[in-house]
Amino acid sequence: MQAQNHLNPTTDAVVANQCPLCSQQVVAANRMVGEVLSCDGCSAELEVVGVNPLRLEEAPEVEEDWGE
Repeated sequence: MQAQNHLNPTTDAVVANQCPLCSQQVVAANRMVGEVLSCDGCSAELEVVGVNPLRLEEAPEVEEDWGE
């Protein structure tokens, strides 16, 4: 007898990764390189630097441009 594989499309099919700062799970579905998102665990701004597999880094802070 074969075991049937049942996937819950809202949870099992979604790949998750962890915040590099606090290890909070981050949903990986439909992300794009360069996208900036906020971590639910520590509120850090994270930048997507890779999508297959999902790779996240802390987003650089925007500096003011004084025209110099």
